[in-house]
Amino acid sequence: MVNQLHGGTSQGYYRRGVAYLAMGKFKDALKDFQQVKRLCPNDPDAAKKLRECEKAVMKLKFEEAISVPEAERRSVADSIDYRSIVGSMVSNRILMGGAAAVVLAAALMAANFMSMEAVVAIIVLAASVMVLVFPLARVNSEFLYGTRISAKGNLATEVEPQYSGARIEGDAVTLDFVKKMIEDFKKEKCLHKRYAFQIVLQTRELLRALPSLVDISVPDGKHFTICGDVHGQFYDLLNIFELNGLPSEDNPYLFNGDFVDRGSFSLEVILTLFAFKCMCPSAMYLTRGNHESKSMNKIYGFEGEVKSKLNETFVELFAEVFCCLPLAHVINNKVFVVHGGLFSVDGVKLSDIKAIDRFCEPPEEGLMCETLWSDPQPFPGRGPSKRGVGLSFGPDVTQKFLEDNNLDLVVRSHEVKDEGYEIDHDGKLITVFSAPNYCDQMGNKGAFIRFESPEMKPNITSFSAVPHPNVMPMAYANNFLKMFS
Repeated sequence: MVNQLHGGTSQGYYRRGVAYLAMGKFKDALKDFQQVKRLCPNDPDAAKKLRECEKAVMKLKFEEAISVPEAERRSVADSIDYRSIVGSMVSNRILMGGAAAVVLAAALMAANFMSMEAVVAIIVLAASVMVLVFPLARVNSEFLYGTRISAKGNLATEVEPQYSGARIEGDAVTLDFVKKMIEDFKKEKCLHKRYAFQIVLQTRELLRALPSLVDISVPDGKHFTICGDVHGQFYDLLNIFELNGLPSEDNPYLFNGDFVDRGSFSLEVILTLFAFKCMCPSAMYLTRGNHESKSMNKIYGFEGEVKSKLNETFVELFAEVFCCLPLAHVINNKVFVVHGGLFSVDGVKLSDIKAIDRFCEPPEEGLMCETLWSDPQPFPGRGPSKRGVGLSFGPDVTQKFLEDNNLDLVVRSHEVKDEGYEIDHDGKLITVFSAPNYCDQMGNKGAFIRFESPEMKPNITSFSAVPHPNVMPMAYANNFLKMFS
């Protein structure tokens, strides 16, 4: 590898390029790998990685070219009625015209009349015309699986008579349905798209109504459980419920972000958590993590998994719903819960977090970014993040934030820990991580924290990984990423 064969500057560019890649910043990564190639022109490894990076950037530019401008983009969720799952048919002329342009370009290229760049230009032009004439063409094309043509000329998804999986009767998601769905998932069976749409869309409505910081009240004599990253480890999620009980009004949970990616059962995890949220909103609270974002999902597997198990429409739908997730919670005015950590400036109040406009993809700086990405450090003050985004914050930062907001404790996740948890900052900060034997290779335990009201003292349970079907972690991840791993 370049960072082993060469020292100094090329090593720095290489490492930074890999870091950019891990965050989905392909264009920044390309610049660094171009520098590595310039400094090490005869290194085959550098040349290979540069070529792959150039392909990724070209693909990204192609996707940008055919995407609908933000100002003109319609919500995928607003185009779907899960009761009938109806979407307007795409004009055959548009589809045939686009297909004809692609076929013509391919024929001309075969005859050596066109360069590859010209072919790409024609394809982009054809796709752009489709998008301009009918912005939902990409969405509606996904309704072709399991559909019929309605009397109005629309596409309507039906539940086939031979479907034997879990069914939702009416609008209410019940415990019986959730249990049946979980049993199906354990057997690696899929939930019908009609019910998946219903769960995701109902969850979206529940989340949209919440503030960016949610206050939770736990009555005296009751308890509350916080879990950390699950990362698509569905069978370990079920083990948490075996150890601590299913979510209910009397047994509420908060899952603190990073539900998906890396683990290859991320869809099962997110549909299970969302279903419990629909069943009983006060039984399931959800915080956004840094992996609830398009860029992370594209690289670390969730996008590929959703395309494989459902379809492209759900990729965009999940992206919209992830933007509705709250950024933080406060329990009984004592415990502050956030996925990443604290902030680059002093004086941040809970009202500042509540005022964040979170309905977007995560920015690269600012309060929202820091809630998702920051990490604690053992020494005072603040420092640069080892991740390249967010920051590291010391015990003095934690103490001041708690004092400024009259709080007792920070609970966060975001980092794997040997025992599934770690207590830092003079007992004022706890990291909890709930994905044991992370990615089937770390050997760590998972953990969850249970608080009893009114004392709200943390009671931590660690647990080991359980077996899962023979599907490896990162099975759906971007192949480009695997080359750098």
